Amino acid sequence: MKSFLPSKLETKNLYGLLSGSIGPRPIAFVSSVDKHGNPNLSPYSFFNVFSANPPILIFSPVRRVRDNSIKHTLENALETKEVVINVVNWDLVQQVSLSSTEYEQGINEFEKTGLTMLPSDLVKPPRVKESPVQYECKVQDSIALGEEGGAGNLVIAEVVKLHIREDLLDEGLHIDQHKIDLVSRMGGNWYSRANKGMFEVEKPLQRKGIGVDQLPDSIRLSSVLTGNDLGKLGNIEVLPASSLVKNFILKHDLEDFIENSSEERVHLIAQEYIEKNELEKAMNILLAKQ
Repeated sequence: MKSFLPSKLETKNLYGLLSGSIGPRPIAFVSSVDKHGNPNLSPYSFFNVFSANPPILIFSPVRRVRDNSIKHTLENALETKEVVINVVNWDLVQQVSLSSTEYEQGINEFEKTGLTMLPSDLVKPPRVKESPVQYECKVQDSIALGEEGGAGNLVIAEVVKLHIREDLLDEGLHIDQHKIDLVSRMGGNWYSRANKGMFEVEKPLQRKGIGVDQLPDSIRLSSVLTGNDLGKLGNIEVLPASSLVKNFILKHDLEDFIENSSEERVHLIAQEYIEKNELEKAMNILLAKQ
């Protein structure tokens, strides 16, 4: 057994030990708006439900360790006192990961992730249409736990309306735990799919992906590619130039395949590469079929 005093550890190391040993943690996919109505969307795994009467959810945006700045979600929650907490399941985990890219203030993460804004009924922030459960919330309080990088800020949110995908519910209002297919956060790049086990998602924080909104329509509107597929593609830094696409196709002797295959067939092959995280190959094949 190795023992540590928190005061003797660098904050980044202490954070890693805490997040790597306390889990799996549910993910609050929080949508908010600033005072001008600009939407923001970001995930937080320091999150849980703490009361049913009144219904209270709490999530904690942590001050950035590198520069002690606070996140846009916290700024918006303090300004407008409203948020929507959207539940994360397997079908949107890659888009959720992409949303954690630190885009500039005012950039719409709904557009960057390819997710759909759905108007809320009682609060201003939009819901995430693709999320299986959405909680409209009024912010009751915010408690700062410190003033240095790594310090949390407890956002205490009261649920004023909840929306649940109808096929998840039985007659007794019980949620089918297999159908909801929840995803939770572990340490590092690791996540856990409740009914399948652990899997890895590369963090997008070291680079700034182009976003799903910058993908060509033929890719973004594909009938084959899933939200998770698009989330991975949206994390690339730049689209390859047409000359590079042509060279790739020639090098791999794919001219006949591209010319004689349907768009659906090409997208299915590209999807196989996406599943193996060979995104450069997938993107070249997709762009060649435009």
